[in-house]
Amino acid sequence: MAAYITRAPVCTVFACPPLDAAHVCEAPRRVRPKPDPVLSGQRSVWDFPRPAIAEPCTAHVRIEHSGLVVADTHASVCTFETSHPPSYYFPPDAIAPGVLRAAGGGSFCEWKGSASYWDVIVGSIVLPRVGWSYSDPTTDFAVLRDHVAFYAAPFDTCTVDGETVIPQPGSFYGGWITGDYAGPFKGIPGSMGW
Repeated sequence: MAAYITRAPVCTVFACPPLDAAHVCEAPRRVRPKPDPVLSGQRSVWDFPRPAIAEPCTAHVRIEHSGLVVADTHASVCTFETSHPPSYYFPPDAIAPGVLRAAGGGSFCEWKGSASYWDVIVGSIVLPRVGWSYSDPTTDFAVLRDHVAFYAAPFDTCTVDGETVIPQPGSFYGGWITGDYAGPFKGIPGSMGW
């Protein structure tokens, strides 16, 4: 009679090794939350595509800090991705001269490519790594080339069509929340696996 060796199941989320039959993976699972109710005039971020897309945007987007208009345009590019509020990318000519300084480091987006980071300087105030851009984006995101997106939280005011935005929760994501969008939004506690 052949001997059979039984193995504990392997975690399929983080490929935890099968330590023993009692091993239970505690890694977060991808669980889609229940979308918030969509009010009249709103779009649900849960209807946005994955992978993300980028589209020209004519909304009036503006950033102010310490009395200076840092950026202002009606010709941004928005990115839309499931569970995220839009991120707004400003064209170079919409950003006040002399406020950007290249910052160290970078990151990689599986859809957009390699990002570079920017400090914003307003007088003697330095806001470190508050902007990011793609100098050589992937083909699907070529429209983002040399445009700069900004985290809303560090600035005094960021607006979309005159409405002050709420920064996307969490320390990594850069979406701008307005009343035009229903969540819940990635970045809240417990959303890592979304």
